[in-house]
Order: sequence, then C-alpha cells, then structure tokens
Amino acid sequence: MRITSKGQVTIPREIRERAGLLPNTEVEFEYRDDEVVLTPMKKSKSKGWRAIEQSKGTANEPIFRGWTTDQIMAFLRGED
Repeated sequence: MRITSKGQVTIPREIRERAGLLPNTEVEFEYRDDEVVLTPMKKSKSKGWRAIEQSKGTANEPIFRGWTTDQIMAFLRGED
C-alpha cells in the first residue's frame, strides 16, 4: 500500500467489509502507542449528524415562515 501525495490510501475491500466501512462513512484517526488507528465515527460525533441536531426545529422559527425547504436548506448551509 502506498500513500498518495494528497495523503490518500485505498483501504482493501476485505478490511472495509469486515469493519463496516461503507462509502461516505465518516472516520477518525488517532495516533496511539506508535500506531495509527482508524475508526468509524459515532453518528453523534459526525459533522453531518451535528448539523442535523443543530437544525432540528428551526423550520418552526418565525423567520422561516413561507420559505421552501430548498430555501431553508440553502440558508442553513450558508449559501446565498
């Protein structure tokens, strides 16, 4: 296995399958006892789940009355 100039590496299929690492799985790296450890992030820790938790109930705010779902999502993403 070789690390690319961008720091990327391909995880062999057998290891991905055994570890349950599906496409788009968020992972975290830790340096522990002179080894690099890769683990899937718990849903509560992942960026996507944090964004969902933070936005729960926001569509009920008065500012969003009359907005479409696409408009609310664009606003929450910080898009113009």
